[in-house]
Amino acid sequence: MFINNFDPVAIQIFSFEIRWYSLAYVGGIIFGWVLSKRFFISNQDLKENFDDFITFVIFGIIVGGRLGYVFFYDLNYFSNNLISVFKIWQGGMSFHGGLIGVIIVSIWFSKKKNHNPFNYLDIVSIVSPIGIFFGRIANFINSELYGIETKIPWAVKFIKVDNLYRHPSQLYEAIFEGIILLIILIYFRKKGYMKTPGLISALFLLSTFELKFLQIFSP
Repeated sequence: MFINNFDPVAIQIFSFEIRWYSLAYVGGIIFGWVLSKRFFISNQDLKENFDDFITFVIFGIIVGGRLGYVFFYDLNYFSNNLISVFKIWQGGMSFHGGLIGVIIVSIWFSKKKNHNPFNYLDIVSIVSPIGIFFGRIANFINSELYGIETKIPWAVKFIKVDNLYRHPSQLYEAIFEGIILLIILIYFRKKGYMKTPGLISALFLLSTFELKFLQIFSP
């Protein structure tokens, strides 16, 4: 069994803090960006526009993720503390909100370029598990999204939460929604699924919702 007592702050210089959660977002975006251009984009026109597209994706992730958290998880609190909506550095991002944000900006950007939005969404879908992996590791470090009580040998005590040993559900999701889903999507890409725009995106969405069975380990 393991005791989780990680510091959520990765780097601190005087009063300036860089948290693991922020690094997870930055790392996921950079890795996804580099791998997309190096391995997953064959269309030259798409590759030339992808750098500009990433700016829209970052905007969609941050704004969509934050608003999703506000409306889906704690609307009552934020409606009484409006200024806290903008304090993203304190944590609180929604995967589903970020997903909606990316879809919206992808459609917006594609219309500006007169492209098929699924050409962009398929690329984002392939590399999204990388960001999910980093995000779930950050959740583990922050003692967030922890699981139900258990006596399994790999149980974790999140001492910032309580004295119970729990399922490390964040790590389960990092493995299944991160590593395994990435392998699945790359496999289907090699099988030619990207020749039909939208198939990889659909597979990503279906797989993501199917893997939500991992939430049975959450309290």
